[in-house]
Amino acid sequence: MADSGVVVVDKPADWTSHDVVARTRRLARTRRVGHAGTLDPMATGVLVLGIEKGTKLLGHLTLTEKTYEATFRLGLSTNTDDAEGESGERRDASGVTEEGVRSAVAQLTGTIQQVPPQVSAIKVDGKRAYKSAREGKEVALEARETTVSEFDVTEVRRVEAPEGAFVDVDAVVTCSSGTYVRSLARDMGEDLGVGGHLTALRRTRVGPYDLAQARTLDELAEEFTQLPLAQSVAAAFPVRTLDEGETARIRHGNRIGPSSLGEGPIGLFAPDGTVVALGENRPGHMKPVVVFAPA
Repeated sequence: MADSGVVVVDKPADWTSHDVVARTRRLARTRRVGHAGTLDPMATGVLVLGIEKGTKLLGHLTLTEKTYEATFRLGLSTNTDDAEGESGERRDASGVTEEGVRSAVAQLTGTIQQVPPQVSAIKVDGKRAYKSAREGKEVALEARETTVSEFDVTEVRRVEAPEGAFVDVDAVVTCSSGTYVRSLARDMGEDLGVGGHLTALRRTRVGPYDLAQARTLDELAEEFTQLPLAQSVAAAFPVRTLDEGETARIRHGNRIGPSSLGEGPIGLFAPDGTVVALGENRPGHMKPVVVFAPA
């Protein structure tokens, strides 16, 4: 059975995140495997998995910044805002210019209000939006604040078609947790008056974990490798080394003195280098929020 830690998978297309978790459970020979943020089946790239005690990291890693390589197609909308949905209105995008694209991108950069896709896991009146969408019902989804810190257009291409041109836009997007890249495609298309949807998506980074550390499922089947728990914590969070007394208190779930490393989470390590917990600063003290090595 695999030790506790993190596995960074390069997810293949047409696999759900749950499919990857199920496969990794077999490879790691443990049921204790989870993921830090899903990828849609059409998407590829970085999917961070926690193994054994590494699953305790996942809720905190989900909140980290992510980077994507994306392709947006202007001239056609879909009911899912991506290529897996049913086609909606087709509009000729031959009048769309690169200058117009970059202007629309500028409006979608920074702190923005974004309406999630109809086919999403957002709950409305206790029911997932995608379930309502499958029943043919459109629900009112409220806009949510999100941050797009980078929206870099790398190429704009015109694609001729019998019913009028499409415009394909390649871009690199870095954004906060909860941002829907396919909603960026939809909103760019609406801003330009031609509709739009996402046709390709590859996640290249989740927090500190990127494609350089990722392994395909075939590679993991040949040799199952993972980042040890201590290394995983040190890569993702500030590190505080405790003394023996502090270590004992944290192992029992008790408070210790605050640190100057920010609100947290902060990786708390014993003097021997063992990772003990994640802690967060509170007024006048620090408290453990996840304990990896209890007393």
